[in-house]
Amino acid sequence: MTPILVFDIETIPDVEGLRQLHELDAELSAEAVAEFAFQRRRQQTGGDFLPHHVQRVCAISCVLRTDDGLRAWSIGKAEDDEKYIIQQFFKGIEKYTPQLVSWNGGGFDLPVLNYRALVHGVAAPRYWDMGEDDRDFKWNNYISRYHMRHLDLMDLLAMYQPRASAPLDALAQLCGFPGKLGMDGGQVWNAYQRGEIQAIRDYCETDVMNTYLVFLRFQLMRGALNEAAYRAEEAVVRDFLKANSSAEHWQKFNASWIAQ
Repeated sequence: MTPILVFDIETIPDVEGLRQLHELDAELSAEAVAEFAFQRRRQQTGGDFLPHHVQRVCAISCVLRTDDGLRAWSIGKAEDDEKYIIQQFFKGIEKYTPQLVSWNGGGFDLPVLNYRALVHGVAAPRYWDMGEDDRDFKWNNYISRYHMRHLDLMDLLAMYQPRASAPLDALAQLCGFPGKLGMDGGQVWNAYQRGEIQAIRDYCETDVMNTYLVFLRFQLMRGALNEAAYRAEEAVVRDFLKANSSAEHWQKFNASWIAQ
């Protein structure tokens, strides 16, 4: 089977980048720099969602489905820096040439990764191949919005209409899956300031598992899986959750799924 790599990222304000771009005093706290950026953004747009290029990646979580089974994890360790976890993500693409699956990955996750990889000088030749090195990539690559090598489920299900987009949490719950557990993206910065990096990674992992389950349902809907194959793939996920029940977030995820 073609490896399936479902991914999700969590971000925080790039405090040092913001300090540089706006020539802010080195003595200003990280919290003050971020609040300056949030307030500036509110004045510009009415909201405090920062531009993609000044969002720093603090976690990348993945579900990888291959012939060898199913894995779910966050890249690197909690203390690893941004460049390392981004480089490891792209190394995974080099190794497996997977089908990437995301929820709003084309609108958020990949643009952030593109900018941050550029800032850090991260190499990602397989990801950026659009047919120069592999002719198969001319008609199916990671960059084109309408190719399946990267499947942005939110974008496709909305028929590429932003006003038709649905939040992952709501759609996952409507499908009978757990949805978000314990946190949402708007709480990540505060959690990071409190030093709760592991909680952010755990939250990101449950988000990416929700995405994988929605992807399986999509594969059933479009006929890529029949009913028996779909149930078998769900069973693989349940087996993973049972095997990793010592981790509190997977225990909660499994309990919530069963309760549906």
